[in-house]
Amino acid sequence: RDQVECTNGPDGEDGIPVIWYSIPRGVPGAVWAIHSGPTCLYDAKPEDLLPRIAAQIQQQFESLPINAGAVVAQPSPNTLRGAETNFYADASEQQFDVTMFGQKVHVVATPVQYTWNYGDGTVFGPQPSMGGPLPQDRWGEKTRTSHVYADTGDFLVVLTTSFQGTYSVNNGPPLPIPGQGQFSAPPPPLSACRAITRHDANASKD
Repeated sequence: RDQVECTNGPDGEDGIPVIWYSIPRGVPGAVWAIHSGPTCLYDAKPEDLLPRIAAQIQQQFESLPINAGAVVAQPSPNTLRGAETNFYADASEQQFDVTMFGQKVHVVATPVQYTWNYGDGTVFGPQPSMGGPLPQDRWGEKTRTSHVYADTGDFLVVLTTSFQGTYSVNNGPPLPIPGQGQFSAPPPPLSACRAITRHDANASKD
């Protein structure tokens, strides 16, 4: 009597109600306990459904339009050669709803690692720090993700963000996606210039 009505699925078909159970791994004497549900599964062979989704969820994850985040440089768009340029990523968790084998699959993508290609042959990462902004009066300080350009020129700074994902089928429990997805952010224009100090020979002397 507590079951849900599993009618009018994605393809108009009826489904079956499912209650999800879980058990902790590696715990002696652990018993199965209700995790969530009931939820609905819509498939002619529901016993084959989850393995089929699990076999393709990594490929589905990597094809999602995940935003790798924006690259922010301080200062920008011009920085000084020989000085620390602070970089940080503006990336966030994202959620998607897709359909696989007629089932509603909810995917959560969380940024976990960042790789910086500073455009001058220097690569930093993958590592867990996304960096962070500095107040203007502290520009030029060394940070975890800052970089010093030895030469002048225009550089394309490419950020590659690695996302870890989970997925749930028809509002079932979240399941881990085994591999990570890597996505790159559009590089912002950045020019490294040299500082010029001018001396006025006509300045009056005290």
